Amino acid sequence: MLVIGIAGGSGSGKTTVVKAITRQLSGRVVVIPQDSYYKDSSHLPIEERQKINFDHPDAIDWKLLCQQVRELKQGKAIEQPVYSYITCSRSKTETITVEPAEVIIVEGILIFTCKELRDQMNIKIFVDADADDRLMRIIVRDIAERGRTIDTAITHYQDTVKPMHLQFIEPSKRNADIIVPQGGHNQVAIDVITTTIENALQRIKK
Repeated sequence: MLVIGIAGGSGSGKTTVVKAITRQLSGRVVVIPQDSYYKDSSHLPIEERQKINFDHPDAIDWKLLCQQVRELKQGKAIEQPVYSYITCSRSKTETITVEPAEVIIVEGILIFTCKELRDQMNIKIFVDADADDRLMRIIVRDIAERGRTIDTAITHYQDTVKPMHLQFIEPSKRNADIIVPQGGHNQVAIDVITTTIENALQRIKK
């Protein structure tokens, strides 16, 4: 069983890379998104929840994420939490049952900032992209998925996303084994990654 970490800035194309790898390794991959493991904030007033900095490592429940990755590596199914960006809270009634697979992909902007999680990874991949390209994708996503306007999306990027990227995410790139330029549109890199994963799985089976 292999654990692959795929990190990179917001809007870098991580999801595109994950989907491409999953498609090429059909039926052999399970994906664990960092976004499911934000700490529950339902005890806070809605005004306070809306101030949460989702781009800071302190927003993540690393203990639960590391524990559930370990359980998957042990061949156990997990109950993955369900988190809503709209309410900034974790569901108290709903979870997603995730079964173990040959390849476990952990994906998220901050996953390389946690040493305990990094130590569980066999291959660490950082998806890189120009800041302008990331900004455009972030604005589109924030309007479509997070209830922001163009103005609030741009303000959020300037006040939170950009400084957190420079403080935490960009420096975490040094922990990567493979850096993928051009975001998720680098098919050559995706082919190389897939071949590397398949070779690693073969070595484990031997």
